[in-house]
Amino acid sequence: MKKYKINTNCLHAGYSPKNGEPRVLPIYQSTTYKYDSSVEMGQLFDLEKSGYFYTRLSNPTNDAVAAKIAALEGGVGAMLTSSGQAASFYSVFNIASAGDHVISSSAIYGGTFNLFNVTMRKLGIDFTFLRPDATEEELNAAFRENTKAVFAETLSNPSLHVLDIEMYARCAHAHGVPLIVDNTFPTPINCRPFEFGADIVIHSTTKYMDGHATSVGGVLVDSGNFDWTQNDKFPGLTTPDESYHGITYTEQFGNAAYITKSLSQLMRDLGSIPSPHNAFLLNLGLETLFLRMERHCSNALKVAQFLENSGYVNEVTYPGLEGNKDYELAKKYMPNGTSGVISFRIKGGREAATKFMDSLELASIVTHVADCRTCCLHPASTTHRQLSAQELEDCGVYEDLIRFSVGIEDVDDIIDDVKQALEKSAQ
Repeated sequence: MKKYKINTNCLHAGYSPKNGEPRVLPIYQSTTYKYDSSVEMGQLFDLEKSGYFYTRLSNPTNDAVAAKIAALEGGVGAMLTSSGQAASFYSVFNIASAGDHVISSSAIYGGTFNLFNVTMRKLGIDFTFLRPDATEEELNAAFRENTKAVFAETLSNPSLHVLDIEMYARCAHAHGVPLIVDNTFPTPINCRPFEFGADIVIHSTTKYMDGHATSVGGVLVDSGNFDWTQNDKFPGLTTPDESYHGITYTEQFGNAAYITKSLSQLMRDLGSIPSPHNAFLLNLGLETLFLRMERHCSNALKVAQFLENSGYVNEVTYPGLEGNKDYELAKKYMPNGTSGVISFRIKGGREAATKFMDSLELASIVTHVADCRTCCLHPASTTHRQLSAQELEDCGVYEDLIRFSVGIEDVDDIIDDVKQALEKSAQ
């Protein structure tokens, strides 16, 4: 296929119908696939041939959408998962096991923080959490002999810190480990982490990629750039896998070793797949992603500027504002815009935050973000409520913090709604 620009790939990558085939990606709603030869089926199970034999491992609809996202990010391959949480888990568990250590930014989604800090610790994987603005010296000091990866969000949820991707990648590579980044908020339309040294990218496709709040999902994308054979840190990739009769992933699959192992081993055993129908709906969202992200960003900047001058808030965090501390980093890594998400600290604390949200008429209070419709949430009492006071502070989540996800409605209507809700919050 000809190499097209990213906006065109949103529509055309991943699926190229041949003469007489459906123009729109079909939904292959089947668990199994028929073969005439048991020998051929056996070859599929041994990874000696490529093809479809059970949808838990691969499905034509799912694979087409995964291929599209790989093209958007510039990777060698991708794997869809049933949720963003599953993608976060697979990204680390594919290369880390009991006795290993991972470094993570503390400014990450509350669900991811709990996954790492609670559940994966129970599996024997230790985590060190660093402030998102940690210096290079602090980051380097956190590495151990058993460190297997560095994890961070390109634009953190909900504190909206912009990651210095090049610095994090430089430190990770100096210690022989990959940088894994969650690129959910900017999407590949606004940020291309592989171009700045990241090795693995994940997304909660539930957010902007879907864009319409129809389907929970995630994706794991492999850059193909990391050399897994440079040291002995990754035996799961560089030594024989006895569950596949001694296949060594780096030898048989080259620079696609990581994504092949995640699919053929982890997905085989854990089974966190999306349905083909959900993948189809995700593809519909991807087709307009480049249009929606432009509108989300332009609307959000206007709403952020309004909030900044409203007199009702103590602080507005939006990297697109010139006064934001991460403005220069945003210009470097996300020159076309960051996302539609704004965080602000309202005057009057938690009580005012509650009044504000209860007074909204257009925007909805939902456990969601990055939707085509404007929505709002109080993270401290919802997505991050399991965290301690210190953990909340480390994540940049405060009692008076509101996460406001600006949709693609007419921006004047959004601002009018925010204005009347702010006025009522101060009464």
